[in-house]
Amino acid sequence: MAAPAQDRLITSLTNDTVKAVRALHMRKEREATGRFLAEGLKFIGEALDQGRAPRLLLVGEEARPHPLLERAKAETRAAGGEVVVVTRAILEKISRRENPQTVLGVFEQVYTPLSAIEPASAPCWVALEQVRDPGNLGTIIRTADAAGCGGVILIGDCVDPYSVEAVRATMGSVFAVAIARATPAEFLAWRQGWPGSVIGTRLDAVHGYREAAIQHPALIVMGNEQAGLTDELAAACDVNVKIPMRGRADSLNLAIATGIMVYAVTDGT
Repeated sequence: MAAPAQDRLITSLTNDTVKAVRALHMRKEREATGRFLAEGLKFIGEALDQGRAPRLLLVGEEARPHPLLERAKAETRAAGGEVVVVTRAILEKISRRENPQTVLGVFEQVYTPLSAIEPASAPCWVALEQVRDPGNLGTIIRTADAAGCGGVILIGDCVDPYSVEAVRATMGSVFAVAIARATPAEFLAWRQGWPGSVIGTRLDAVHGYREAAIQHPALIVMGNEQAGLTDELAAACDVNVKIPMRGRADSLNLAIATGIMVYAVTDGT
């Protein structure tokens, strides 16, 4: 499509804007700029619905007219952002895909301070200790959104929730769910004021996940994919529970296990 008069057209793969957006695949660049990349008109629409306009909206020359695209352009400009029209080759380079989305957005990262969390605003919250896999984290954020959880708290050295892989796995829920970060010490101190149940998950727990008495709001604490929940965090929980393994597998994928716990805790709320 032809570039509107008010929109800049970029055709060079070595353009500085292209380089800057592509660099957002690297964690150090995301941390330095406080920005991240989201791909696809659906993601952009989810962001707009949450009052999050892109700082930069990249629209492919092949993008078809769509009311949501026009809204995205208008809200980007109104928020002081820029709309740029780019070639398919640039979209492929930025997304690192042969069949890229025709609309990409660069957004500001948002983290919720622990002090700003209101436990009673949702029946369930999720805390993750040293989660390593971006696909797991993104899926957990999406599941937390679907189940009506208040947010996800990342404890210790976790994978970046704003990595391209994690954002893709959220399917847009990264804009709807509060994300907080804390050191183990900060989390343990903050947890002391939690008004409901704090539930840890451990393979060596005595109680099954359906047996524990839960007081809402519930805080579910999940451990690392390989090592599970550390002894320190497990000791800080009101109760530790397990999900029974009835077949030959001795554990579940972290995202699946978190989904089971979240729905078990929120069922009937």
